[in-house]
Amino acid sequence: MNSIVQALEGGAARMESAAGLAALEELRVELLGRKGILADAGKVMAKLPAEDRAAAGKLLNAAKQKLEAIYEARKAGFASEALSRKLEAEWLDLSTPARGVAPGHLHPITQIQTEIEDLFVSMGFAVLDGPEVETEWNNFDALNIPPTHPARDMQDTFYLEGGNLPRTHTSGVQIRYLEAHKDDLPARIIAPGKVYRNEDEDARHSWSFYQIEGLVVDRGISLADLKGTLETMMKGVLGPESEIRLRPNYFPY
Repeated sequence: MNSIVQALEGGAARMESAAGLAALEELRVELLGRKGILADAGKVMAKLPAEDRAAAGKLLNAAKQKLEAIYEARKAGFASEALSRKLEAEWLDLSTPARGVAPGHLHPITQIQTEIEDLFVSMGFAVLDGPEVETEWNNFDALNIPPTHPARDMQDTFYLEGGNLPRTHTSGVQIRYLEAHKDDLPARIIAPGKVYRNEDEDARHSWSFYQIEGLVVDRGISLADLKGTLETMMKGVLGPESEIRLRPNYFPY
């Protein structure tokens, strides 16, 4: 029995110096497990004379309590160390200056729209904006597109309550400008923006897209001015060496 007690005391010293939680758990199984030294000691004690069992029982019980106390203390210590390492790894200094917001990028459509706007401003045009939900008058009627006009079919669109509609072009901006500045001419404006139509979606068509319309009202204006303006815009976007070809098309306005 003395050798068993010495083995348990040696186990206590080994627990005190265990290098980690895994090693500590191995020692617990070796010393206090169901097949450990303490369990074997109980079998040996059963073979002792009756007068020696009480003293042996006290020794084994004291050894067990000591081992359990050491085990729980070391286990709590390892857990505390692990928590400290975790907290240290996750620690944030809230007084540290922020890294700042990484700058993003403008959408390609926004970039080209801004580039075209700058080109027209350099040619003396004003850049105007207008509501994306228009009245039927500004969107169609004031442009000589009455309800029976074939252009209505080409711009079949959605209607909202009250007779308004998402604009099918930015021409409504021109109407608004002329009504407000009919006594303040000549005029040179462009109206860029998003428009909406009831389109069948494919690679070249969408129910919403961007458009830039221009308006010039002055004396002596001809198609030559329109041609020169369009060529200046396209060469400004594509480069001064670009070859531009103008081709007529049919729009039933």
